[in-house]
Amino acid sequence: MTHFDPEAIMDGLLEYVGKAGDIVKDASTKTKKITHKGRIDLVTETDLAVELMLKEGLAKLLPGSDFLAEETANSTTPGELTWIIDPVDGTTNFAHGVPFVANSIALWHEGRVVLGVVNLPLLGETFRAIEGRGAFMNDNPISVTDVTSMEKSLLATGFPYAIDAHLDDILKHFKRILPLTQGIRRPGAAALDLAYVACGRYEGFFEAALNPWDTAAGLLLVHEAGGTVSEYDTATPYAFGSRTILATNGGIHAELSVLLCED
Repeated sequence: MTHFDPEAIMDGLLEYVGKAGDIVKDASTKTKKITHKGRIDLVTETDLAVELMLKEGLAKLLPGSDFLAEETANSTTPGELTWIIDPVDGTTNFAHGVPFVANSIALWHEGRVVLGVVNLPLLGETFRAIEGRGAFMNDNPISVTDVTSMEKSLLATGFPYAIDAHLDDILKHFKRILPLTQGIRRPGAAALDLAYVACGRYEGFFEAALNPWDTAAGLLLVHEAGGTVSEYDTATPYAFGSRTILATNGGIHAELSVLLCED
């Protein structure tokens, strides 16, 4: 068993998060070198630079920890003590000059996420949470909304890179859910979406085919802000490897689940 002071680790983590944000902000004004991991799955030199900096720094901050980082991961299963990192969530946004970009870093310890940060460097917002100690945005406490009506809810979703395999479900969900709500947003960064549920900007978020680095920090934010996270089927808790994720304020969770699970 590894013992550490989560407050001290968070203080150190925030220093490295600030450096990550500086890298993103500096690169955002320059020509970007872009390569492809898939047809529409991009990676930039900024993704690689941020990931390398975080891995080097966090290894010093918490010696003996492992890493599950998007650009170098060869697994989706964290070890006992593992940093889970998405260096630039929203790479396609970043490549096109859209500011919905996040650095997402979480610490997994003995089967659960114990602390997490979602940093939005181009928007000037940093969300953080430590297990059992609440969630914060720029040092201000945050919480989910108390809305219980779909008619009063604003939702968010995302589209998997393997869009052809999911298109029918996406269109089905939009047709069924969109008329019942105040709208469905699609910023293109799951970490941002989860942070926005946590701070009450959205009542709910749903998406399929995400990876641990997309969700690890954000799911802790939602939990610590009083929300609920499961698969689309509320009977199944969300876990890394889950095919779907549903994160809400809790008040609309059951109703939105039914809508997503209907044939």
